[in-house]
Amino acid sequence: MQETQHEEEQEKAPETTVEAPGGSGWRSWSRDLLVSIAISLFIILFLYQPVRVEGTSMLPMLEDQDRLFINKFAYRFEDIHRGDVVVFLYPQDHSKSYIKRVVALPGDEIRIDHGTVWVNGIALTEDYVPFKYRDDRSQPEMIIPEGAYFVMGDHRSISSDSRDFGPVTRPLIYGKAAFVYWPMEQAGVVR
Repeated sequence: MQETQHEEEQEKAPETTVEAPGGSGWRSWSRDLLVSIAISLFIILFLYQPVRVEGTSMLPMLEDQDRLFINKFAYRFEDIHRGDVVVFLYPQDHSKSYIKRVVALPGDEIRIDHGTVWVNGIALTEDYVPFKYRDDRSQPEMIIPEGAYFVMGDHRSISSDSRDFGPVTRPLIYGKAAFVYWPMEQAGVVR
């Protein structure tokens, strides 16, 4: 009698089951894909944006067709500094974007004497501008207006920059160059 009672208990014990792949696996994969897309969109729309360099005005740091990420969030919490490489809407045509280096800040006094940039009476040491990319252009002294920045390309002899279109206002600056990701041999932080 004990044997039959034991057998009955075994028959009543719940069985462990495993669901075959298919329905819930597909739902899980779809959910993961949607979450990944949402996170990617958030990063691209609010934090980092991939851009492609067109032109050679930032040689040798950035070459034509380089791909880089710009930080669109940086200037919401920090100030723009002299030496930053920024991306901005071209003041004369907002459908175009330019990438240049900030050389003077609001309130700075700037003049350019045969290619040498003077800010507040001090000649800038510009190691990022190789000798072969320098030029001998001059510009009379000016004071950068409040809320504007004087920007220049590192390849001074061919760059269209604030010497041509004037200081760039703060609302036009929408990103800070952060990291070159392509081509791989150029990969690295933008300085």
